[in-house]
Amino acid sequence: MKNGAFSYKSPNFNKLEDYGFIKNGEIYSYATNILNDQFEMRVNVSATNREVKTEVIDLVTGEPYTLHLVAEACGSFVGAIRAEYERVLTDISENCFEKDVFKSNCAHEIIEFVREKYGDELQFLWRKLPTAAVWRRKDNNKWYGIIMVISKRKLGLKSDEMTEVLDLRIDPKVLPSIVDGIRYFPGYHMNKKSWFTMCLDGSVSAKEICEWIVKSYNLAAKG
Repeated sequence: MKNGAFSYKSPNFNKLEDYGFIKNGEIYSYATNILNDQFEMRVNVSATNREVKTEVIDLVTGEPYTLHLVAEACGSFVGAIRAEYERVLTDISENCFEKDVFKSNCAHEIIEFVREKYGDELQFLWRKLPTAAVWRRKDNNKWYGIIMVISKRKLGLKSDEMTEVLDLRIDPKVLPSIVDGIRYFPGYHMNKKSWFTMCLDGSVSAKEICEWIVKSYNLAAKG
């Protein structure tokens, strides 16, 4: 079962247990009654593939109820079950799952670097753009880094492969000397005179990227 509440998220298994999930082997299970105790809703989370599966049981008949999953099904009764079902999943998502958008080793390394050096976490500002997030300074709220998932073609490359990219600030005097269309690109969706972009695919080492992050952070202090 795929549900939008869990898009780009991964379970925190300690939080699942705190919430009331019971671990049985590789499966974490939770059950709660909904719609005035007429139905039991069961939620299982796999520790192996992190997949979320649900089931709604009619407590009168003991049979599974599935109409709430049918988009075309309508009516106040179905609507009430669907609303309760989505409420439970949303609550589990908000309390037991964490953002997990960026998958590359490079992304994980630089995210941890920023966390340790500046104490900053990525901020997901746009509901309609769940694969884009920013870092910004605490003192002036200026952005100093943006991570996104985009098509390589948007960087001028001849590929529709999706890739994680990082936008950083740069001294305009330095920019022309590094942009090569291979490792470094003009700032994607940012001012191309003072921002540049890198793919987080190993073409630029995490160590080098972290050095650029420090420079971008310092430039952001100036506005």
